[in-house]
Amino acid sequence: MQFIHMADTHLGYRQYGLSERENDFFEVFDQAIEEVVHERPEFVIHSGDLFEYSRPPTKALLTAQNGIFRLKNENIPIYAIAGNHDIVMRKNALPPQILYKDFGLKLISPKNSFYLEGEVFIGGAPYASKYNSKQLIERLQTIEKASLNHKKSILVLHQGIDRYIQEFEIKIGDIPQSFNYCAFGHIHERIVDDFGEGKLAYPGSTEIWRSNEFEGYKKNGKGFYLVDVGGDIPEIEKIDLKLPREFLKENIEYIQLQEEISRINSYIKNLSKKPILNLTVHGGNFSRSEVYEILNQAFSSTCLSLRSKYLPENIDQDLPDMGKGALDTKTMIKERLKDFNNEEVSELATGLLKEMSEGDYKRAEEMAKNFYEGLYDN
Repeated sequence: MQFIHMADTHLGYRQYGLSERENDFFEVFDQAIEEVVHERPEFVIHSGDLFEYSRPPTKALLTAQNGIFRLKNENIPIYAIAGNHDIVMRKNALPPQILYKDFGLKLISPKNSFYLEGEVFIGGAPYASKYNSKQLIERLQTIEKASLNHKKSILVLHQGIDRYIQEFEIKIGDIPQSFNYCAFGHIHERIVDDFGEGKLAYPGSTEIWRSNEFEGYKKNGKGFYLVDVGGDIPEIEKIDLKLPREFLKENIEYIQLQEEISRINSYIKNLSKKPILNLTVHGGNFSRSEVYEILNQAFSSTCLSLRSKYLPENIDQDLPDMGKGALDTKTMIKERLKDFNNEEVSELATGLLKEMSEGDYKRAEEMAKNFYEGLYDN
């Protein structure tokens, strides 16, 4: 019994505000569907964040529709949950995945918490914030009871766990251990772990969603898992996808700036698409604005996007010692908002800070709009 486990496709994400990056995410999704058809699994599980926004742009909706319809034509069922990006923060609102009910997608939700695919139990729940973790844990206990009479069982969630990340919604001890396979989404790095009677796995995102995923991509690739639950212990195979364009990360010394620019551009000219270049210049005493102008002139026509950092010598010699955590903006925001006695407001504020600091203003606008619509509906 083989199935595909994928997650975090984030269709509709216009990284750095670039339409080319939005199209890259579409291209990778189409490639993933082709690979699924090639592998001929019994079914597919998508563990959340099919879309970047709860109100996806038209092209994102059509891309998902075409892929899901392709799977239907190939008689490959797909089971999905809503991730935090898919969810409309409004009472009784439905995630966009519901649009594909007639195309063969089976949405795992509070109303339909599990399905049976032959002898395999597939149960789960949509994303829940840490402030709703108690309700999620109670729901997991109910799902576990329903699964106990089945030979094979799969749990599908879109959550961060304390074992793997600092900002988590649930603890590893809150997850039932009776499932053969725990199909998680939300963390964009690939993870496979022994857990209870089987395996717990994150397939990671299918594209580089943030620049800090670059190292993980170089080490483990991007794609999804082909899982076989026929034996006592699930067997997991990585299926890698070829990303449409390269992410380049370079750390160069100021004294060798011109030589390094020539070297990088010599490499870039052999690429089929303009890359994303993340560049750090360090060492020496230099003017950041002057180096910025030099880099912008050197790479403006060869790179799709240049993300640069500058670390001249003695950068902090005149700065006072503020103490550890003194400039922790997130902590400062939470402290400032504590008088409101509303954890959701605090979560919104820190979420907006994260998205806006990374340049994703559309996601920040979506978060704020959903939050305030939710207030009016309650």
